[in-house]
Amino acid sequence: MGCDGGTIPKRHELVKGPKKVEQVDKNAALAARWNYCAISQRPLRKPIVACELGRLYNKDAVIEYLLDTSPEKCIIETAMHVKNLKDVKQLNLTDNPTWMGDKANTKGDKYEDLQRAAFICPVVGLEMNGRQKFCYLHACGCVFSERAMKEIKTEVCHKCGESFNEDDVIVLNGSKEEMADLQRKMEERKLKAKLLKKARKSKTTETVVKSALTEEISGPSSQKPKEKKATIGKMLNGYSSSTSTAKSSSTSTPSGKASKLATGITKRSHTETGEKSEAYKSIFTSHSSAKRAREEKPNWITHTAYYY
Repeated sequence: MGCDGGTIPKRHELVKGPKKVEQVDKNAALAARWNYCAISQRPLRKPIVACELGRLYNKDAVIEYLLDTSPEKCIIETAMHVKNLKDVKQLNLTDNPTWMGDKANTKGDKYEDLQRAAFICPVVGLEMNGRQKFCYLHACGCVFSERAMKEIKTEVCHKCGESFNEDDVIVLNGSKEEMADLQRKMEERKLKAKLLKKARKSKTTETVVKSALTEEISGPSSQKPKEKKATIGKMLNGYSSSTSTAKSSSTSTPSGKASKLATGITKRSHTETGEKSEAYKSIFTSHSSAKRAREEKPNWITHTAYYY
């Protein structure tokens, strides 16, 4: 059985089997995650920041991404949880003294070692190329290898000396299980910060109210502490006596008048006011100055429109 050209087809050319799954090169995947920014896909350059999920970014790329508010903005899946600069932490990295960078192979005639990295662990000396697990401390941003954290167990940073706890250790470019754990810790941390902010706000309002009350009670600041205590005692005694009189008067009077007496707005009789001055009495129409004699009163005049 032949074709027009006289060729004989083979079985694998006629029968199509299942497609082979394309496998990603591990070295290329590690280089993409550890040497390039997760937003701009450009090589990582200092200053480098990391989110609470352990992804690496260039700080200028994060700022540009946050400042872009245009409708044509491309929402990147790896940075959807980054809402402001507080969601990322600037890393305190240790440079690799043997790293030559792009200057080592400018002509292309030398072997380029892909296992070399620009940063190392300051404790063990492992290169941060993705072959070994690295983590950073959320409290200070210092980066260490997981081996150094396990071998030298301490609650103080090896580099800067700042204290940290177990929840502050964030794995860089971790697996799916580690990313899910970091996601849960991030949500718990944000919820805790929100509740703490509300508690501080309520405390500040209480302190402001208390300070205002103490200022009203104490009066001017020129008074001495003993005088302030005496004035506070007098005010409290006056308040207790006024409340007792208001209660007694409210029991003896009807319900309509009781509220007025309790508030302190009471009508005093004319005898309680005492003798008033002539200027005060002249305001009213009952005063003698308001009464005019018959001679002073005008005559009653009638007027009509007809004259005869």
